[in-house]
Amino acid sequence: MASPRKNCAPRPRPQLSEITREVSGSKGRYVLSQDGHEAELTYSRLGETQVIADHTSVPEALSGTGAGLKLVTRLIEDARAEGFRIVPLCPFVNAMRRKHPEWADVFNV
Repeated sequence: MASPRKNCAPRPRPQLSEITREVSGSKGRYVLSQDGHEAELTYSRLGETQVIADHTSVPEALSGTGAGLKLVTRLIEDARAEGFRIVPLCPFVNAMRRKHPEWADVFNV
């Protein structure tokens, strides 16, 4: 008969570094780096009042760490702080919008 497993606590998730924001003209991206891997959310500016969330990419090594949600959350925080609205072209950003109705104030759909 097998003995019960001890110490069945879930493995701790790796700590993700702070998110940086890179801007080049009307294009930009949010980047989250961990152990040499980068997750990113790219966007394009439409004037001063709108940003199109184009694409979110999370490498396999960061899958399941919440990296994508952290990137979208940072975009939401910046939209509120800077007064722009988000057009969720990226399917992941759009899915997170639907999952978080409390973010409705910053989306143009």
